[in-house]
Amino acid sequence: MESISVKDYMNPRPVTFGPEMGIEQAINRLLESGLTGGPVVDAQGKLVGFLSEQDCLAQGLSASYHCEQMAQVSELMRPEVLTVRPDTSIIELAQQMTQQKPKIYPVIDDGGRLIGTITRRDVLRAIQANLRSCFVHGKANQPR
Repeated sequence: MESISVKDYMNPRPVTFGPEMGIEQAINRLLESGLTGGPVVDAQGKLVGFLSEQDCLAQGLSASYHCEQMAQVSELMRPEVLTVRPDTSIIELAQQMTQQKPKIYPVIDDGGRLIGTITRRDVLRAIQANLRSCFVHGKANQPR
């Protein structure tokens, strides 16, 4: 399992947001995708932030209550983002996910460009596949 890397289970076509996108459009995109958040990228595809449902809640509530124009993604996104590289081990990422809160990690290349995302669910799929392999090949410890 140590040889399984993030690139083997990441989503290479993630839902993304632009910094100038309106929050109303971002909320629609989140709801349609069923995701809890996603990376914010500039015109060159570089990661500039992360937008979550939580980031949208207060602004959406206030705007809907007062029927006001909503903010842009750049005003609500978090600019500090935990990221991973495509060659990161799934085991290393799983261990990191037990310590950190993000459910979705942007996967970036050496230039800071977004190349995908990986979620807790993706990591669980990798673990499940490894467990199946253990049982198929008789590597699992037998109960005593």
